Amino acid sequence: MRSLDFSSWHALLSTVMGLVLITLIMVGVRLFAMHTVQQRRERENRQINERLRTLIAAYKTLGGSFTGNLSVDPTHLGDLRRRQDESTEASPGSDRSRRMRDAVEAALSDIILLGTEEQVALAARVAQELVQGRPVPTDELVISLRNFIRQVLDLEAVPAQLPIPRQGPARTTASRGKGEGGHREEAGKGGRGGGMGGGAGGAGLGMGAGLAAGDHHEHEA
Repeated sequence: MRSLDFSSWHALLSTVMGLVLITLIMVGVRLFAMHTVQQRRERENRQINERLRTLIAAYKTLGGSFTGNLSVDPTHLGDLRRRQDESTEASPGSDRSRRMRDAVEAALSDIILLGTEEQVALAARVAQELVQGRPVPTDELVISLRNFIRQVLDLEAVPAQLPIPRQGPARTTASRGKGEGGHREEAGKGGRGGGMGGGAGGAGLGMGAGLAAGDHHEHEA
């Protein structure tokens, strides 16, 4: 306060303006720093949310089943052998296996891109097994994903003594097109019309048989 000069109104006004200017500069610097930190946090939160959303989707794909075949079937290498040995078309089960394999490969690609070091190593090993044409389970990778996701969400760890069945890839279902549904609907309508026509025909035959029976009784009488 010794450096402040209050001997005149002009000096007092200059001192106040200087203090106001310094305060505004300090507030501006603080607001700019806070805005920069907030933007950085929002960007980090978006990245974390996107990463977590992708890994949760991969977890559901790789560990969405507890029953059935829990290994990925690399049908892309077996197709050549089937074409040589079989002349018939592929069965729905083989098409289902191919769809499951495609979904698993997409999930592995996402894990290699956004997973942790352990998850990337496990996903790379699974992908290598698929490339070599060997069926491979995904339960170990699923456990790593589950533990990481629960840790990021601040959830309690799954108890080690809790018996959880092995998890495998989710069984995909074929999507039906609109055209197919339309044909089926038209066929259903045609079937209902045919049923009504058949019922009417049956009723006509029944009436004809009743009239014939009545005439026969009259002739006997």
